[in-house]
Amino acid sequence: MDFLLFLPCLIPVPFHPNRNFLGSHFPFTLLLFVPFITPFFFSLKKNVTSRVLCFSLYQNYLQKFYDLKMGTSKSGRQRNSSLVTEKLKQMQEFFGLKVTGKIDADTLNVMKQPRCGVPDVAQYVLTDRTPRWEHTHLTYRIENYTPDLPRADVDSAMEKAFRLWSNVSPLTFTKIFEGQADIMISFVWGGNYPFGRPANTLAHAFLPGRGIGGDVHFDEEKRWTSDFRNFNLYYVAAHEVGHSLGLGHDNDIGSLMFPSYNSYRDVLLSQRDISAIQALYGPSKNPIQPGELQVPRACDSKLTFDAVTTIRGELFFFKNRFFLRTSPSHKTVDLDVIADFWESLSRGVDAAYSVVDRDEMVRGYPKDIYHSLGFPQSVKTINAAVHEDETGKTYFFVANEYWRYDENTRSMDTGFPKEIAHGFPGIGKQVDAVFQEGGFFYFFHGKRQYKCDPKTKQILTLLKTNSCLFGKVHSFTNGSPNLETIHSYNTVFGKMRVKDLLVHATA
Repeated sequence: MDFLLFLPCLIPVPFHPNRNFLGSHFPFTLLLFVPFITPFFFSLKKNVTSRVLCFSLYQNYLQKFYDLKMGTSKSGRQRNSSLVTEKLKQMQEFFGLKVTGKIDADTLNVMKQPRCGVPDVAQYVLTDRTPRWEHTHLTYRIENYTPDLPRADVDSAMEKAFRLWSNVSPLTFTKIFEGQADIMISFVWGGNYPFGRPANTLAHAFLPGRGIGGDVHFDEEKRWTSDFRNFNLYYVAAHEVGHSLGLGHDNDIGSLMFPSYNSYRDVLLSQRDISAIQALYGPSKNPIQPGELQVPRACDSKLTFDAVTTIRGELFFFKNRFFLRTSPSHKTVDLDVIADFWESLSRGVDAAYSVVDRDEMVRGYPKDIYHSLGFPQSVKTINAAVHEDETGKTYFFVANEYWRYDENTRSMDTGFPKEIAHGFPGIGKQVDAVFQEGGFFYFFHGKRQYKCDPKTKQILTLLKTNSCLFGKVHSFTNGSPNLETIHSYNTVFGKMRVKDLLVHATA
């Protein structure tokens, strides 16, 4: 007797909008015929192994980052369950998750993310130190170099990391080449403070003090880069230097001192980072303050968007290096980092649109928008894009004009571009973002949102931009679609280079 076994496998694809899938891979189904008894024991062993690995993951995570102390005696083992629940609640509260004290998918996803090795609620006790340096002219020394990068790139990453903090404080940093520095930097395998568990730990640093105080260790088992690929040395170094200067972790995802690695983006200090370092050392003597990475907040009445689109029944609102996500099945609005889902779009999204029921795998991207879509060389940036399901046409908004593209013939329609003010009167001369739902277009311009009938070109509703995040504008009449059966062709115009087009497909 034969048994049909469905075995999920992994293949690399350039895009998938679900954090539950690791990295840039997504599952497809492979059919195997095996004897009936084999999958029974295979499934049993797999389930047991999975539970053991899951328990080991969150136990190690809570022990290292939340000071969980597991008892080994009979009475101690009886207390373990309540201690784990308490620490899980603490961890869930820190990361803004639903506080249940139980392991769920969102909690496990956070635990699996690459992160800093410094605890979130407990501090190292390996050195006799104060929480700040007593002097403001500090030295640092790079003891050894990673083979992943040229020495000049490592030197540059470290110099920029220190300069980021010196720009907002009275601190100065001088590199020395021999002897003992205030901050010793090294790439290590294991060591006295090993990286082994959890395996996603990238680096750690010690608070100011004598001996090992202030030192920074990078895990040499990780691959270090100078671009958007994991793991960007400058980004991690800037975070760890914050610890070396006396700062702990911040639970704000927009803060550089947020414990999880947010992939490579422009490394900026949030106002919380600046306030924290200035509380220790005072304000900067430099009147020029660095730019701050703005984190979008759903409740912000002045919120604007870079791009909006629907992906598999969910609405995605892109802003800076982040996106807000909402769906009819959830009353909450999720905030995520774009690069955690789409590594190559770490610099943000200009425009995005989705074509439903187009089941294909698109490869060979990014491509330029001139040969792929037929834009003239004068077009440098696409401000917004939306697909009209009924006609198969896609509208591209560029400055004060719009173009129309036929997805079936893969060509631009004749007679375009046209002026936005004439084609869609009432929405203004330019468009920030647009999406299609229920046969209507929803245009965003500044702090306003316009519901438009594309057939009559009439404005039906005028609301604030962020009202769509609270279900006041769009409605999904058929509920949330089955993610296993819906197919969508998603196009994202990213900020890698202005002439590049990124097209990704989900199936």
